[in-house]
Amino acid sequence: MAELRQIAIYGKGGIGKSTTTQNLTAGLVKAGKKVMVVGCDPKADSTRLLLGGLAQKTVLDTLREEGEDIDLERIVKTGYGGTRCVESGGPESGVGCAGRGIITSIGLLESKGAYTDDLDYVFYDVLGDVVCGGFAMPIREGKAKEIYIVASGEMMALYAANNIAKGIKRYAGTGGVRIGGIICNSRNVDHERDLLRAFSKELGTKLLYFVPRDNIVQHAEIHKKTVIEYAPDSNQAKEYENLAQAVIENRDFTIPTPMTQDRLEEILVEYGLMDLADDYKI
Repeated sequence: MAELRQIAIYGKGGIGKSTTTQNLTAGLVKAGKKVMVVGCDPKADSTRLLLGGLAQKTVLDTLREEGEDIDLERIVKTGYGGTRCVESGGPESGVGCAGRGIITSIGLLESKGAYTDDLDYVFYDVLGDVVCGGFAMPIREGKAKEIYIVASGEMMALYAANNIAKGIKRYAGTGGVRIGGIICNSRNVDHERDLLRAFSKELGTKLLYFVPRDNIVQHAEIHKKTVIEYAPDSNQAKEYENLAQAVIENRDFTIPTPMTQDRLEEILVEYGLMDLADDYKI
């Protein structure tokens, strides 16, 4: 039996993290892997494309309405290619910490036997630009050993990625978590690939994969599907299959070396992003 790989995906809000995770998952499924995706965002949109747009009832909502004596089938739905889909959810608006949903969900999934021997991968799609509070739970508690950060050549995406690297480093000693690389979800920024390579090297990791920008991703989302399901013969579908293969083959995991703010700005200057840095005054 292959070892279960538990992976957390972090990244700046709006960077396309959930879209990338779901398309990556579809690529893994196509490669014959068994995958569970645990959405760790109160918006509960981490599995929408895998479920064909179904608004899945979250773990926290189910617990609030039905109590703790629930069957696993109530919180785990089957999506594209047999993918198991879970949405943690969040507290009622204005009440409590959103990160609590992650802690509750993972505990419940463990107690109900969701982590079965046939699973190859579990992905935690985690909200946020920083690794804090309940959102750090997958790595703080040693649930996810591998971290990938979704970024782009935009200044704020890199700023967020550097902050996330600080959180990974903090928990590396106790949780055993390591960064597996940066996934660039391209925004067609000038010198983007070279910038992300330099940024990754500075962090002590690598640019795992460069996902080119293609409007077919948005078309697939409108149809509530991953690109691999919506347009399996497209160039972009092949990109996500290649991303999945890069994850499958990756064995290069490190403790990141986050940059100082000054060093991050130096890299931005070198690759022509200083105007943006001035605008945001980081």
